[in-house]
Amino acid sequence: MAPLRVLVTQATGRVGKELIAHLNEARKGGRDVFIRAAVRTESKADFVKSLGADEVVTFDYDKAESFVPAIDGMTQVFSANPDPQADGHAAFCKALGDYGKMEHAVRLSCFGADHNTASYDHDVHASIPGTGIPGMLRGYWRDEEVLIRELPKNTTVLRANFFQGHIVKPETSNIDENGFFSSPLGETKNSFVSTNDLGEAAAVVFLGGVQQHGDKYYDLTGPVPASMHDVAADLAKALGKPVEYRAQDIDQFEKDFGPQRRAFFEYLRNGFYTRCSPDFYNLTGKKPQAFYDYLTKPGKAGETGISEIWKAGMWSKGKNVMEGHEK
Repeated sequence: MAPLRVLVTQATGRVGKELIAHLNEARKGGRDVFIRAAVRTESKADFVKSLGADEVVTFDYDKAESFVPAIDGMTQVFSANPDPQADGHAAFCKALGDYGKMEHAVRLSCFGADHNTASYDHDVHASIPGTGIPGMLRGYWRDEEVLIRELPKNTTVLRANFFQGHIVKPETSNIDENGFFSSPLGETKNSFVSTNDLGEAAAVVFLGGVQQHGDKYYDLTGPVPASMHDVAADLAKALGKPVEYRAQDIDQFEKDFGPQRRAFFEYLRNGFYTRCSPDFYNLTGKKPQAFYDYLTKPGKAGETGISEIWKAGMWSKGKNVMEGHEK
């Protein structure tokens, strides 16, 4: 098989680090794989090298001068970006097209707004009359579209459900101090996806190659829909102490996280993300990872879900990270 020279953006993220570890394992098994990890700060270099990265480059979507040094010499790219850096990601995709030597791109995204494999009307919400598809979902499709425009037959998209690690991340201090968490999702069941699975799926796609996976779109979910009461039960079991779920008013949720986050959560409240997809099984030959297993079993990069969730994240109460980016 042809050698792989993979640039991993967001290399220290939940998915990127798993991808590096899986590619490194494939290399140990005889595959010719070179891994370049793109990180925002040099302080993360030792970590990604410990997972198997051969090179580390400093990279920032807001700094176009970092694009060419990251891309040069690479033939595969894992594409992921924080929501507020959509404009920088679009510029990066243009740089990929100008480079002209990128054979395969794997994009991390979310399903629910695309125009190429479905016909979603951006002016029509799934459950609220007179409202359009949430801006965050439209943004995920926009981020796909700018990459597909540059590499139309050489892109694979992993369209993920809501991450298991995001369900209670803003509520960890409340769980520690008061033994409960709040959420507006209530009894609605969603098939939350493990980021360990996303990293593994990305590795399988790269190793399978663009001939097998180019111009393919995979919906990735968990193995079973779960309510917030189910989540509380798994957390209690994993933590070894009682954890209670308490319903949160959706208007208060908007005050905590902003209108974009609220609009997206309406899709988690109306059953849009309840279904379970067979695509992870079709890629790997096994079921997706359950939430309790995500919490308690280390991923390929060595971290359990409990450890990951209890780290600081982008979404925190009282901070609207999408302010100024609500397109």
